[in-house]
Amino acid sequence: MTRLPVVARRAEALLGAAVVSTAPVAGGDVAMATRLRLNNGSTALIKTLPHPPDGFFAAEAAGLRWLGEVPDGVPAAEVLAVDWDCLILRWIEPGRPSVDAAVDLGRRLATTHAAGAVAHGVGPEGPAGRRTSYIGRLPMPNKPAPTWAEFFATRRILPYLKLASDRRAIEPEDARSIEALVGRLPELVPEEPPARLHGDLWNGNVLWGLDGSAHLIDPAAHGGHRETDLAMLSLFGLPNLPRVIAAYQEVKPLEPGWEERQGLHQLFPLLVHASMFNGGYGARAGEVARRY
Repeated sequence: MTRLPVVARRAEALLGAAVVSTAPVAGGDVAMATRLRLNNGSTALIKTLPHPPDGFFAAEAAGLRWLGEVPDGVPAAEVLAVDWDCLILRWIEPGRPSVDAAVDLGRRLATTHAAGAVAHGVGPEGPAGRRTSYIGRLPMPNKPAPTWAEFFATRRILPYLKLASDRRAIEPEDARSIEALVGRLPELVPEEPPARLHGDLWNGNVLWGLDGSAHLIDPAAHGGHRETDLAMLSLFGLPNLPRVIAAYQEVKPLEPGWEERQGLHQLFPLLVHASMFNGGYGARAGEVARRY
């Protein structure tokens, strides 16, 4: 039985319960994750970061609550406590993905999306009325826009294209291909009311629980186009994804041609990965843009 004193004391101050033991949890790319066993018999997860961006954990907590409040939507990790340097969640015992859980995820994700948002870009309200979200450690500008195409162009594609260019993570030719595509977004993607999005819905942020359900973690929550979450699942793969999509379609059918539009929605995460990791993601984004 081990106990990290600094982490334990931080958790105890916020939870008001003694920490019996701690254990590191693998998989976190940004924050350090630690499992906590408490003297009241419960288990929790604490995420810590020595110097987080302003409002980093508050934004994550607000996103989890916003997603989790939807009746019959996808369950999100329950927030137990949050402060500027850490976030404490109720522990979700990991299980294995199953067909039944995938079908349930698809139906519930359609319900979560249908709960909607005030506007494209507007997500949960955090402390002091702030509406900020992060993807990794990068801030996501969420100033609302009247249409999805304008929001996606000016708050997602162009800011991260500039960041990738500044970091020399994308070649000029690929950047020009993406810039040329931006003006055509209104004709390429059908306009829809803003959906309630997870915003960073790749396989690693879907936690398959031992309870037989999928749970949402690490959101970059905001209002946007529902095809964005589905395109993100497709970009990095998800177990039983065809079953997820089929069940989603039963609840809230997608507009025709959604499969051909996935690449458009994937431009944003590709540019984020180019900005953070380089690794050829910029070239991949340019290739996607030229398809359209």
